[in-house]
Amino acid sequence: MLWSNPIVQIGSVAFSAIAGIVLIILRLRAGKRPTTLKKIIIPPLGMATGLAMFAFPVTHIPWLWGVSAFGTGLLIFAFPLIVTTQMERVEEHIFVRRSKAFIAIMITLFIIRLLLHGIVEQYMSIPQTGALFYLLAFGMILPWRFAMLGDFLRLKKVEGHHV
Repeated sequence: MLWSNPIVQIGSVAFSAIAGIVLIILRLRAGKRPTTLKKIIIPPLGMATGLAMFAFPVTHIPWLWGVSAFGTGLLIFAFPLIVTTQMERVEEHIFVRRSKAFIAIMITLFIIRLLLHGIVEQYMSIPQTGALFYLLAFGMILPWRFAMLGDFLRLKKVEGHHV
């Protein structure tokens, strides 16, 4: 089967590593510019399009696994991002201050994926593993972005500015 090919497996890990590094770099650069309502809302909306992967049988996973992955992101991995993401007003602009926790969480997720790879591949294909980690990440990002949205709107309102 294609998914058990070592080249495909190595490619999957390499692609994940590159995507993670790009995400970390973009996140660090974002802290240098003011944030906007669009910058807070668009990433989870864009990520939601990934749900289309479940239209293809190759990514189907048991419901309990999917709910568990989403819940783990929601209840465990979102919390450190929420409490370590700080917004501050600088004159008329609002900035999101860089969080080292974000980098640590992304690296931790990647390491967990690598460590669990040998175990998980006994039960799931690479596309199913990707679907599971997608749900985990989506569960992590949604509450984090909602918290950011609340902070952003509060800072806009406190200063008498309108969104």
